[in-house]
Amino acid sequence: MQVPGILAPRRHLLGAFALAIASILQPACAQNANDDVLVQMKQAFQRSDKARLAALLPQARGHALEPWAAYWELKARLDDASPQEVQDFLSRYAGSYQEDRLRNDWLLLLGKRRDWDSFAPMYAGFRMRDDVQVRCYAALADMQRTGGVTKAQVEEVREGWLRQRDADDGCLTAAGQLLAARQLSPDVVWKKARLAIEANRPQAARDAIGLVEPEALPMFAQVNASAPKFLASAVMAASKARKEMVVLALVKTAIADPDVAATQLEGKWSPMLSAEERNWVWGAIGRQSAGKLSLQASAYFANVTKNSDLSDDMLGWKVRAALRTGQWKDVNASVTAMSEAAQADPTWVYWRARALNAMGGEERKAQARTLLETIAGTRGFYELLALEDLGQRAVVPTKPAPLTAEEKQAARNNPSLARGLYAIAIGLRPEGVREWNYATNLHDAGGLGDRELLAAADLACQREVWDRCINTSERTKGAIDIDQRFPMPFHDTVLRKSQDIGLDPAYVYGLIRQESRFIMDARSGVGASGLMQVMPATAKWTANKIGLAGFTPNQINDRETNITIGTAYLKLALDDFDGSMALAAAAYNAGPGRPRNWRNGPVLDAAIWAENVPFAETRDYVKKVLANTTNYAAIISGQPQSLKSRLGRVGPRNAGEPDPSKDLP
Repeated sequence: MQVPGILAPRRHLLGAFALAIASILQPACAQNANDDVLVQMKQAFQRSDKARLAALLPQARGHALEPWAAYWELKARLDDASPQEVQDFLSRYAGSYQEDRLRNDWLLLLGKRRDWDSFAPMYAGFRMRDDVQVRCYAALADMQRTGGVTKAQVEEVREGWLRQRDADDGCLTAAGQLLAARQLSPDVVWKKARLAIEANRPQAARDAIGLVEPEALPMFAQVNASAPKFLASAVMAASKARKEMVVLALVKTAIADPDVAATQLEGKWSPMLSAEERNWVWGAIGRQSAGKLSLQASAYFANVTKNSDLSDDMLGWKVRAALRTGQWKDVNASVTAMSEAAQADPTWVYWRARALNAMGGEERKAQARTLLETIAGTRGFYELLALEDLGQRAVVPTKPAPLTAEEKQAARNNPSLARGLYAIAIGLRPEGVREWNYATNLHDAGGLGDRELLAAADLACQREVWDRCINTSERTKGAIDIDQRFPMPFHDTVLRKSQDIGLDPAYVYGLIRQESRFIMDARSGVGASGLMQVMPATAKWTANKIGLAGFTPNQINDRETNITIGTAYLKLALDDFDGSMALAAAAYNAGPGRPRNWRNGPVLDAAIWAENVPFAETRDYVKKVLANTTNYAAIISGQPQSLKSRLGRVGPRNAGEPDPSKDLP
């Protein structure tokens, strides 16, 4: 029950629709009979089969998706391609996604080759600018050209490098030059090493250490091989490099066992480290402890003497730990120590407002109300909670003015949108999604405007490509078209199956919207299938449980069967978790065993419980399913709806009540 992966070809979507797209894209070409050629080329590209790509390319000429075919063929041999071949491609497919994607690929090569004379003019035409490494190369090219460094370049490289999880050449090289020019502090480089270790990216940590203290690399190898062994053998932490190695070793220890790391820090290392280093380690220990829902987390975080020494991730977990124990002052202090970008996230806006209200005083309450007003609405989980805290409930937003014929035609005439839909139709969903997203988000600076987004979403809705319909409509900043954002395909089936077993259809729709975006043949990376993303073993167990005679695994892709089994399993999970929608949603996503453990501890407001779910994917999933459910309920009932009433409270199971489904998989 995961996010959908690559989908099987959807041949039933071809026909008139395919020909319509072909006529938009290639008026001169009569038919697109070579769809299989495109599919074969994608497979050859995945195998890096250059000969096969070259042999198939002539058959793809004139096809609606020719830019993809040409891109795969040239990308596969780009290391050996001539600048003229690249320029010819860019000219032939000017303005397309494939042009800008190949420009991105070529810029990466030019950067690695340090060909700054060629890089600068090529970068000037780069529209997407969504590749952090390319932006670091651009800063390097500018430094090479001007011989100087600007504040903007330093910030670009610093922020980009710290965000990069994996090792790269561009940002590493740029950081090294800035460090050598004393424009980047060694502390930033050590911070990169710490973040890399926390993300389990030892190569990125090794690269950073190589910039600031290459002599320490043998010591780092010891830390990476065995942090406990290094800590046992390191007698003193006198130099800066050795102190940082101790920090890295303690962070690695905390990931494995935060209590052991705390004992190590308190027992030996604390006096040898600086205040900032101690704070970081306590932050790492607190973060890992909070992720395990340990009551010790707040005590570990209490050892931090300066919140600004912690990362945003640590501060987020400090907030979560404080929420579990009702320490509202710590919630407020932790949020205000976050970066500006993090503080603007509705999650932390909401919890800071709750903290200010809990702390009391007219001034704080007025400030809390102002914060809530900045996010209140129906767009998401915390927006809905903020709305309720302001005394209102979710209602169906007023629909925007109907799209004009001209606006709809402009969307139909957009070649990238048309190519995206065509690619999806013949089974090239990843390519279709990328092309569609490029058209809506990246082709123009800032993306399409609200009316253009609504028209694009309408086009996807009309073609029943529901994921693009929903995702595109969600990007509007002002207007909200509720029918696009919360469509209800298969209405009669969903309502009948839900009501037959006493399940709220809004809850079912809220879950399907998050699971599959109504893609019938969705496949997850772990094998879940269909609208409700049911795993084969779960489907078999549920079919047996509800007496679905003659069930076979291939039936899971049948719409009626998928909804029957998915709703039945959801109802069993809901019953297993005492009717808690939040717990049942967590069980549907992560399996029932984990939320059975996560519910143990204090009885909590379910919003606090949901924010403390240890897995980021499941945490996000639970919040989105419940927000979806509230919006669908408003649509279905036509009445104002409460998210809070669906959340309730979460705590341990009453030991005196029978467990209705101990074998729930």
